[in-house]
Amino acid sequence: MRNMGLSRTVNPIEVEQFMNAVAQSPVSALLLDYDGTLAPFCLNRQQAFPYPGMTELLQEIIVCGRTRVVIVTGRNAHEVIPLLAIHPSIEIWGCHGLERLRPDGTRETPRVEEPALRALAEADRWLRYQGLHNRAEFKTGAVAIHWRGLDEATAAEIRGQVLLGWFPIAQSTPMELLEFDGGIEMRMPGRDKGDAVRTILHEIGPEVPVAYLGDDLTDERAFLALGTLGLSVLVRPEWRETAAALWITPPEGLREFLTRWLQACREGHHRARTECSAPK
Repeated sequence: MRNMGLSRTVNPIEVEQFMNAVAQSPVSALLLDYDGTLAPFCLNRQQAFPYPGMTELLQEIIVCGRTRVVIVTGRNAHEVIPLLAIHPSIEIWGCHGLERLRPDGTRETPRVEEPALRALAEADRWLRYQGLHNRAEFKTGAVAIHWRGLDEATAAEIRGQVLLGWFPIAQSTPMELLEFDGGIEMRMPGRDKGDAVRTILHEIGPEVPVAYLGDDLTDERAFLALGTLGLSVLVRPEWRETAAALWITPPEGLREFLTRWLQACREGHHRARTECSAPK
């Protein structure tokens, strides 16, 4: 794991031990955020394609058949499918965990109750009145405002403006405000990325190697949910305070991490075939 920009809290030997566990286990789980992790941020959200080679690496990991690959994103889940272009489709948790899209196309979403709908409508009206509607993203049970790409002063002004306008709405309704890198979201309370991780951990059971890779402030909930049960990885060009155990830089560090995961899967596949063919 050389040249990966490891944080000072991680011994590279521990990372290699984790990959050895992936090689030895018949099943593992690889959970990844999308924007900022697998793909660079893009002002045109529909053009935010993965870093070169990432789709191919994930596709090969899936083909090995030993890893459950899951995307956990702030986007609506269906938006990721054409961008990632993995076939067959994989499991995607959207809207920071509110939405779950399974590989067979079935979709689980919470019911958006009338009070939440009224709050979102009020938040939308406020954005239109303030001339910020063109920066809004509407999702299941949520509306987000983005200021990525703006200069620091303008971004800070919009953030303060939105907090001032949305806080009274959230305070008087069953809604919460969730800040992320480059924006803020008014959303239904309930499941978040940490809940997605806890659900997957429950489903795969103990002793299964699992890693979560993310860059955003919202991924901190996933890092905390994973805790010592797996490997949490911060994927960012610059390090920041985090609950993650490992820091890697995209795209080089991310490519190396996924390549090593693929090698571990192939090692495990070869070992299993060798054991099956050995004389009894």
